[in-house]
Amino acid sequence: MACLEGIRVLDFGRYVAGPYCATLFADFGADVIRIERPGGGEDREITPLTDEGDGALFLQINRNKRSVELEPGSEQGREVMRRLIASADVVVVNVPDSALAKMGLDYPSLSAIRPDIILANISSFGPVGPWADRPGFDSVGQAMCGSAYLSGPGDVPYRTPITWVDHAAALYAAFGVMAALVERSRTGRGQQVSTNLLAAGMAFSATYLVEQAATQPGRKAIGNRSFVNGPTDTFRTRDGWVVTQVVGPVIFKRWADLMGEPQWLEDSRFASDALRGINGEILSRRMQCWCDLRSTAEALEELAAARIPAGPVLSPGEALAHPQVQAMALFQAQSTEGEALPVSLMSLPIDMSESGPAIRKRPPRAGEHTEEILESLGLLPG
Repeated sequence: MACLEGIRVLDFGRYVAGPYCATLFADFGADVIRIERPGGGEDREITPLTDEGDGALFLQINRNKRSVELEPGSEQGREVMRRLIASADVVVVNVPDSALAKMGLDYPSLSAIRPDIILANISSFGPVGPWADRPGFDSVGQAMCGSAYLSGPGDVPYRTPITWVDHAAALYAAFGVMAALVERSRTGRGQQVSTNLLAAGMAFSATYLVEQAATQPGRKAIGNRSFVNGPTDTFRTRDGWVVTQVVGPVIFKRWADLMGEPQWLEDSRFASDALRGINGEILSRRMQCWCDLRSTAEALEELAAARIPAGPVLSPGEALAHPQVQAMALFQAQSTEGEALPVSLMSLPIDMSESGPAIRKRPPRAGEHTEEILESLGLLPG
């Protein structure tokens, strides 16, 4: 039995943060119902891969869900909403907090229908402050938490196309909901769980934010080098790139021995991680000279033999083909009742000895389960 079987989640989310939060529950066995406008949400069409136009983003973070189409403003839509809420344990949304009441999804409205319900809302900027009502996406979170400013060569701030802020907010929200479910099992009370993209980005960037608040170092981007240890950087080999991360005196000694620079172990410039970060350009130049003479495979073999953390810089295609990725079997082909998706989906990177997550069914077509869910709510004849 899946560990969240018997829990019903209503997913009103769009794009990444809300839907991914709901997916975490679906993968652990919860009955997750995606609520969509007629024709399906606009987030279905990003990087289209199927004949219906569903894209990679939608397919990856909407597996294991059912889909209901409804018009919330209609009389039937309001009744469907009321009955769905009455049947649900958790509601997931990602809108400005001020929009919840307009949607009928604010906590007082939900708890009037089901007193022990749990509401999770992931907004862009939280419920208070001058930006509370503004829209935002992942890139805005990356820019405002300091990450983009500290990334890149220093002349232009760099954002990453990986939506880590969205995913971070989704993970925080899911963790909060799980805690709320545990609390409800003890007290019988529901509650609202709130997080936002900016706060999630700030939390993931907290090391440098805490440092700045305490000592005001005013750090600026230094490319791929680390501020706080070294040599941590990317290096060109004869046929590609590798990255190393040298942290702590034990690994630094291994690296210095490999480089044939044992005198650097007594050099005051490299006496600590912090000093190795400050003087990292010197260490990176030495490492680059070493890599200039080797292929990527040769460099990685020698680094591995010396027990120095390192890896190749891979394209998405190379990442999929890497033998370690293949050995972990992270991707699963999807088919339901003989109908195969043209893509494989990545499972949650969590292994459990019992009751772990699984991808059991493909993402739903828009409104695919409307009739069966309406029938279960007593709104259609059985």
